[in-house]
Amino acid sequence: MTGLAAAGRLLRRLLARRGAALSLAFLTVVGLAALFAGLMPLDPLRQNIAESLKPPSPDAWFGTDELGRDILARVIYGARTSLVTAFGAVVIAALIGVPVGLVAGFYGDWRDSILMRCIDVLLALPNILFAMALIAVLGRSQGAALVAVGVAGIPGFARIARAQVMALRQLDFVMAVRGFGGGPAYIMFRTILPNALSPLVVQAIVLASIAILLEAALAFLGVGVPPPTPSWGEMLRTGKSYLYEAPSYAVLPGLVLTLTILSFDTIGRALTAIIDRDETDGVRETAGGGR
Repeated sequence: MTGLAAAGRLLRRLLARRGAALSLAFLTVVGLAALFAGLMPLDPLRQNIAESLKPPSPDAWFGTDELGRDILARVIYGARTSLVTAFGAVVIAALIGVPVGLVAGFYGDWRDSILMRCIDVLLALPNILFAMALIAVLGRSQGAALVAVGVAGIPGFARIARAQVMALRQLDFVMAVRGFGGGPAYIMFRTILPNALSPLVVQAIVLASIAILLEAALAFLGVGVPPPTPSWGEMLRTGKSYLYEAPSYAVLPGLVLTLTILSFDTIGRALTAIIDRDETDGVRETAGGGR
């Protein structure tokens, strides 16, 4: 089965699950809104003090903030901030964590000990505190938040990649490649890695939800993306001061943030269930063939 056919089959199986299908639909809407936000007649920075803290209305579906800015516009542009941070964090974590895990699991000697002790150090640090410390060094910006969240996600990819290599490196197809003269790099990246992608994809989705939550938490604490750049966490931080005057200010951005994180988590759980079921079926077929 080609990679495209396998992806299509996986997508159909995801869509067969109601929760995963609804989550994919919601994330598609959020992603398209963020991607094409510039084509909409919405300006997240336009201020009109006379229209401050207005409730939801046909002119401003989510109401306005303390400066009269359209909250819906800021939620849509805030989706850009969150999704870019999530994507960048996943890329950084995967590009560093996966090679580290492959090398550690493949060799299993002093390299494994050194690399995994470094990963253990990262694991021992609370993500939010580590991200805040890194932002203090790099300065407050979206790039700093992205790097901080990405570095915090390295241990997850490294540990999963290492576990997959250790499970696959002694199998027949890997030994055959080794017997035909395949070098360590070829075996790790061309033989083992393609057969270990499923759990890594699940980890990427899980990390995306964690990255969005962590970016919002940093903004809520006042150390994330600096204003006036729209951020869901920043809207929650400022909106809590007007919770009784304009409940929609904090509640609606918070609802979108919650649904986005929940959608990523639901898709990740669905993928995990599908992969576990495939592995169980594979074990049963192998056991049945051996009788």
